[in-house]
Amino acid sequence: MQPLRRKPKQLDEEPSLFQPSSGGGGGLVLRGGDRGRRRDAPQPGSAAPGETEEEGSVVPLDDLQAESEADARTRQRAREIAARLAVPRPQRDRSARRGVGELVSLRYRGGSDELDLDRTLEVLAADPVPAEDDLVVRERLRTRRSVVLVVDVSGSMKGERVRTAAAAVGALAGELGRDSLAVVAFWSDAAVLVPLGAQVQPLEVLDLLLRVPTQGLTNVSFALETAGEQLVGVPQRDARVLLLSDCVHNAGPDPRIAAGRLPRLDVLLDTSGEDDVDLGRDLAQVGRGRVRLVRDHRDVAGALSAVFAD
Repeated sequence: MQPLRRKPKQLDEEPSLFQPSSGGGGGLVLRGGDRGRRRDAPQPGSAAPGETEEEGSVVPLDDLQAESEADARTRQRAREIAARLAVPRPQRDRSARRGVGELVSLRYRGGSDELDLDRTLEVLAADPVPAEDDLVVRERLRTRRSVVLVVDVSGSMKGERVRTAAAAVGALAGELGRDSLAVVAFWSDAAVLVPLGAQVQPLEVLDLLLRVPTQGLTNVSFALETAGEQLVGVPQRDARVLLLSDCVHNAGPDPRIAAGRLPRLDVLLDTSGEDDVDLGRDLAQVGRGRVRLVRDHRDVAGALSAVFAD
């Protein structure tokens, strides 16, 4: 693999991870930069106390101002993207264990003993001498993905670029409503805005992203590591990460190493300003995914549909 086009800054301190406040106060709470102590902190959504040796600080979202006119424009973009999105459902997986997955009616194939009587009677009405596979049974099939959306809010993604990314996430949050979804925002640090599987409204995700200030350097590696931690315990076939960024990685270790550890990584790369297309392609290649280039929000729907087509 070729060396990185840019030589990223080597960080003197470990990146910090922000997580939702356990008290439900509508803020993000910093749980310290020592990643080795994370397991001592309360889990997202939990009110249980936890202690670390790190100092903590709270960033109230109410104090992070966003222009109302820009918010309205971004919401409109999200609606336009959502109207054009065509994200197919994942293929049904018959190997789902009992009690897991969506309950559906299927032709009997020896895998279920729960008869769907109404549907079977309909078949019998058409053919009074049925074959074994004319029986209709109820089975649970896995049709749920676990998707982590990783959104770049570093200094290079400010203004219209971050609004395009926020609109894309807002639209996808609605489209992936039946899936398990997480949202991670990142700069030189990272924030888990929505933990995997949490219930969330699409416009709430969009508003949350708009209230995180664009700032700092771009540490893609830490963002991908954080996404991977959200997917711990998820079967590889059900898990994927989508990175929305210009891929101008300028802080931390080579992100291609973290990308190679993910089940699948797709990249939506904003080319409206400074960008690193070569790195974006490398990340998608080692992450066994796709890269799609976008110039503005009008390109987003088609790019996302292509990414989720397989």
